[in-house]
Amino acid sequence: MEINDKQKVSAKVLYPELSYILTGILFETHKELESYAREKQYCDFIEKRLKGLGLSYKRELQISNSGNILDFLIDEKIVLEVKSIRIITKDSYRQIQNYLQQTNMKLGILVNFREKFLKPLRIIRIDHE
Repeated sequence: MEINDKQKVSAKVLYPELSYILTGILFETHKELESYAREKQYCDFIEKRLKGLGLSYKRELQISNSGNILDFLIDEKIVLEVKSIRIITKDSYRQIQNYLQQTNMKLGILVNFREKFLKPLRIIRIDHE
């Protein structure tokens, strides 16, 4: 891949450096705690890593008075939704899309730690016009 190709890809990907760091933290979390911890344990481990790297974040952030609570807002850019469920459903996608709409953030990452092979999912906010 030539440099021009890399620049084209980077221009299309939201927050590539931050996403890369965050994905590394997620894989480290999965490797350390494996597939059967509780959601809170995964979040505690992630928080410890975020602090260790000096990354700005908010945990269990309540969105206005909607009653919705984000697991993490990373660097005022990425909504991170952590799951520890058997399977990701349409409701999980709908939930994170709702969070993106309410916070006006562009990118969310949905991760389910119960999966044998971790697959963090990048969710882009749908703009309604």
